[in-house]
Amino acid sequence: MSDKSSNKRRIAGSYAMSLVSITLVLFLLGVFAIFMMHARKLSNHVKENLGFEIVMNSDVKEANILRLQKELDAMPAVKSTEYITKEEAISRLSEDLGEDFLQWLGNEANPLLPSIDVRFHAAYANNDSIALIEAQLLDNTDVKEVYYQKSLVDLINNNIRKIAIVLMAVSLILLLIAIALIRNTIRLSIYSKRFLVRSMQLVGATESFIRRPFLKSGVSQGFFGGLLADLLLVGILYGISKRVPDLILIQDMKVIAAILLGIIVLGVLLAWFSTRAALDKFLKADLDKLYN
Repeated sequence: MSDKSSNKRRIAGSYAMSLVSITLVLFLLGVFAIFMMHARKLSNHVKENLGFEIVMNSDVKEANILRLQKELDAMPAVKSTEYITKEEAISRLSEDLGEDFLQWLGNEANPLLPSIDVRFHAAYANNDSIALIEAQLLDNTDVKEVYYQKSLVDLINNNIRKIAIVLMAVSLILLLIAIALIRNTIRLSIYSKRFLVRSMQLVGATESFIRRPFLKSGVSQGFFGGLLADLLLVGILYGISKRVPDLILIQDMKVIAAILLGIIVLGVLLAWFSTRAALDKFLKADLDKLYN
């Protein structure tokens, strides 16, 4: 009885250690995936705040401005537009200066011109796309000028591109490390049962029969490891959102749900393939190698 209970404790301990290792590896992958999601959302948020100001001529009719705004809203590249009248422009300038700008004008007419602020979708927030739209607008006789900071657009896009390359490289390295760690963890778990595998072979058990319980155990470790990793990730996200409420603005619940599901699927697949590979090695090993 003592040998059986000791053996059961050893097997349970091996399963638990393997489960903890898989959970931690999947958790780290999940943390990095969510970090990449937030980095992408943040970069899109920055890009979508890039745009330009269309300054209209002083004598243009409001109906023409509203028609141009409607045409801009219909463009696939444009995310949003805002029509700013002369009065609104004066009000904003006074607010920025902290005093009434009109008192300095006296009897002079309002020198500020009506304009349309344009913001683009992230995919179009680059100088090439903006230049094409700028050229179309400048053909309009109601438009006086189009203003945007070309150097800033290039700088932001170049920096985001560099960060994306670094993040992709790090994610690939992390994935390879995760695969190696999970494979080694499961291999060590099966190594402790290598004589059991050989005993089953000696009594005539087929390879598929031998694999079945090990694969079932491996898949359950991958599934529960992924599930535990997801619970840890959800807990961390909940805690951070309580401390930083504005973070919710750049969170995409669909992407987060896909990441959580992907963690479980990845855990199951890695555990299955790792278990299968480790088992095949011991199934085909010579008796002398089992002692090495």
